[in-house]
Parts: sequence; C-alpha cells; structure tokens
Amino acid sequence: MKDKVITLGEILLRLSPDNNERFIQCHNFEAVYGGGEANTAVSLASFDVDTSYVTKLPAHAIGQSAVNSLREYGVDTSMIVRGGEQIGIYFLEKKTSQRPTNVIYNRKGSAIAQAQPSDFDWDQILEGATWFHFSGITPALSDNMAEITLEACQKAKEKGLTISCDLNYRSKLWSSEKANEVMSRICPYVDICIANEDDAVGIFGMNADNTTEEKNAYIAKELTKRFDFQMVASVWRTETSITTFKLQSMIYTGGQAYYSKEYFMHILDYIGAGDAYCAGIIYGMIHHFEPQKMVEFANAASCLKHTVSGDYNLVTVDEVMKLAFGAAGNEVQR
Repeated sequence: MKDKVITLGEILLRLSPDNNERFIQCHNFEAVYGGGEANTAVSLASFDVDTSYVTKLPAHAIGQSAVNSLREYGVDTSMIVRGGEQIGIYFLEKKTSQRPTNVIYNRKGSAIAQAQPSDFDWDQILEGATWFHFSGITPALSDNMAEITLEACQKAKEKGLTISCDLNYRSKLWSSEKANEVMSRICPYVDICIANEDDAVGIFGMNADNTTEEKNAYIAKELTKRFDFQMVASVWRTETSITTFKLQSMIYTGGQAYYSKEYFMHILDYIGAGDAYCAGIIYGMIHHFEPQKMVEFANAASCLKHTVSGDYNLVTVDEVMKLAFGAAGNEVQR
C-alpha cells in the first residue's frame, strides 16, 4: 500500500515588508502562505509523497487563495473544512545585520481556532492513510483544537497510523503550564517526536544544564522515558552572526543518538526550516532509511529551506540527496 500522510494545522497569511524594511516604514507587504503542518505537507508533496492537509478556512477569496497555494504544489485539500470569517495572519519583520526577526500574530478568532469537534470526520479523513502529523501549535490555538487534536490522535492510533508531532512550543500562544497539561495528554499517542531543548523546557520543564551528556541526546532520552517514543529527532542552529548559522541535527532511537554533519549557512529565509526537517524525517521513515541516512537527509532538507524564500521548502528528493550524500556545490547544474 502506498503511504499517505495527513497533516492537521493552521495555514496563515504571512505579510513581510519589502526590502527588509521596518513595519513602521513599509508601504508594501509581500504576501505568502505558510504554517507548520502546511509547510511539512508541501515539502512531502514535493518529495512525491501522497499528502493531505486538514484545516478550517473561510469560504471567501482569501481562504480560497490559501487553499490554492497548497494545491499549486500537489497537496490534497479535499478534507479542508470551509467556514468561519477570518484566516490567521502573521506579520514578519525579517532579521538583518544586528536587528533580529520580529513576528506579530493576528490569529485570534481565526476559523481553525473556532473550529468544533463536529467539523472533522476522522474516520473519513484518515481512511487509507498511514501517517498522521501535527505540531504543538495546533492544540495551542484553542481548547477545542486541543480536544480535536487529541481525538485525531486517538482515532489515528486506533487505525494503526504512525503519529508524529513537532512539539514547537510557542509562548505567545499558551503558557508552559497549559502546554504541559495538554501535551501530556496527547504525547502518549505519539510515535515520532521532533523537539529541541527550548520545546522540552517550555512544555515539560526539562533541564539539561546539569547533565554531562550532549543536551539534545539527554532531552531525547528523557522524553523517551516519559512517553515511550519510538524516536526523538532534533535540529538546531548555532548562530555565528545574525545572518549566518551552523546547522546540525540528531536522531535518538533504540537507545542511541545519531548526529548529522554540520552545515555552515548564509540565510535567505529560515521560516519553515524546522517543518522541512519534519518532512525529511517522515520521508526517511516511510522509505525505511537507516538512522544515519535519515538524519543526514532531514538535516540537508532543512539546510536547503534556508535558501528558499517563503514558508514552503520547494526542493526535490534528488536535490536533498545530492547535498546530503553527493558532490553538490555551487556549480551550475546541467
């Protein structure tokens, strides 16, 4: 049976000032769409994986524009629920030189945040699927979305799907206490967890400061002890300047940590890089990659996202493979 991945989340309209201007001086915004699970869905579709995205969007033209942005890259949108009045928006002031990134959300009252459990027929949505993916952002949107996410996980587990979660803690959406309460109910259903140190500290209060182990491996081990995850994956950037980073990642499975090689990057756009990493992990899992091959593939996918403007990682498996395992460089590809 061909693998089919279902992702659940909120797709947002992203508005960014032209030419790295400040919000207060800009007169024109670049408009693109994105959001954690939508970004992962597009990445997987670009990898030729059968992928369906689930959300709730208004029936007006802006909602349709968001749907079209997914369809353009091969994501199945047939399970998107239409209703409500507002699409979530976020304003992004890009980092430049010593000025950091600034994000302002306008997503309160969005269609997905106001969704009801009755909006989603999980038996129908999950029919024929083999994988379900979501992030910690989705249950943070509202109490109803927390219950909807839990229900989706319960139904996916009942049907034998593999379930992955990018913890993705967002302090602007919920408190650590609320996140701990909700995610402690959801995580027992999760097989594959993507989490970095900030997520583990923000949601579960884990502290790796006093360990002699490498921090990401320690966090992964502690998460696995608590929730019996099959695998924990993590990707992190080490800042060398405002616009340059070193990127590396790790997979912890079977009691062993596997580390990728490190990339030194000049960044065009890093939004969605973690979601690209999630897609790399999912792709590696469904194609039965060995752990070392998987972590190299996922890390390379995340690296390439930093070179693509917008939220979506518009790269192919071949391009990722060449970076991860081949002789990819700056030469013209002929």
